[in-house]
Amino acid sequence: MKPFAYASAGSVDEALRLLRAGGPPDGGVRLLAGGTDLLTLMKAGVAAPARLIDVKRAGLPDGIQATPDGVEIGALATLADVEASPVLHEQYAALGEAAAVAATPQLRNVATIAGNLLQRPRCWYFRSAYLSCWLKGGTDCPARDGENQLHAILGGGPCVAVHPSDLAPALVALDAEVHLRGPRGDRTVAVGDLFALPADERRRETRVADDELIVAVRLPAAAGARSTFAKAMDRRVWAFALAGVAARLRVVQGRIADARVVLSGVAPIPWRAREAEGELVGRAPGRAVFERAADVALAGAAPLRLNGYKVPLVRALACRALEALAGDTRSSSAPTGGAALGYAQDAGHPGGLQDLRAKTETEGEHDAWGRHG
Repeated sequence: MKPFAYASAGSVDEALRLLRAGGPPDGGVRLLAGGTDLLTLMKAGVAAPARLIDVKRAGLPDGIQATPDGVEIGALATLADVEASPVLHEQYAALGEAAAVAATPQLRNVATIAGNLLQRPRCWYFRSAYLSCWLKGGTDCPARDGENQLHAILGGGPCVAVHPSDLAPALVALDAEVHLRGPRGDRTVAVGDLFALPADERRRETRVADDELIVAVRLPAAAGARSTFAKAMDRRVWAFALAGVAARLRVVQGRIADARVVLSGVAPIPWRAREAEGELVGRAPGRAVFERAADVALAGAAPLRLNGYKVPLVRALACRALEALAGDTRSSSAPTGGAALGYAQDAGHPGGLQDLRAKTETEGEHDAWGRHG
């Protein structure tokens, strides 16, 4: 890790002033809260800021409060706070479920919701200081023809890394907004619009300006909708998602009146499957309807050489999440918790993830699963 200067901001205004004075965050200065992502990047030599600005004492909110319009979560609220919140458990189950499987208890006690949204990809090419990659300013993406077992099957452009956050897809499914503050004042952005596929002029996954910070996350009133989060990992607990699904349904008189389906672990940003949502709205909940919606969500999938297993995995996760919500709706009971799957056999493949991957690698992605699953 390279030497750096340290400053502790006593207010949000001071943090913004120090941020502007030190240059753009991608260069000389970065904000520090929980530090669970930034410090690992610095230790790996991928990030080397000249100054860190600690915002833990800057007066940013850290609570979770009910409001007349829904719930507000302070930027410094930890993942443990989100997991333990009764109001989130009762009305926004997907978010609490996502927090519960996002990391180890030690990390959840430190990591903040704002930092979780802004974390960088876990791609091994991006995380290595010794390898060039497009996302770090290189000319191409070595994962495209390299070791791409964990990479994107949707939204792949110049970068095929996947977004690592579990909370982000849940927040997109819940129509959450982020409250940002910068030198030009405050602004509110839908979480779904906060993320954007990396491009040549912006080689990162969010639209947060260099001189802005997140103040809070706001959830609208649940309005009778139920939500859940399902995640598949290559071990039982506390791993980044091989694939995940955040889903929300509102059923009125036996028909789906509103739906959200957001995929994780399969694209450079949380991937909202709008066409799949359209397949659900107006129909009676049922297995055939959910399978059709899952197929539509994956219609544009383009697996790489080693990650075709993600197509059937996502399909099974989506069906499981939607069926769980349909059952909750019919029984009028609160959701009992999302699925954190350790092995692909739980998601519809008897041989486990290793056999599922081996089938993909042996037969080739198109033979094993077809281009579109």
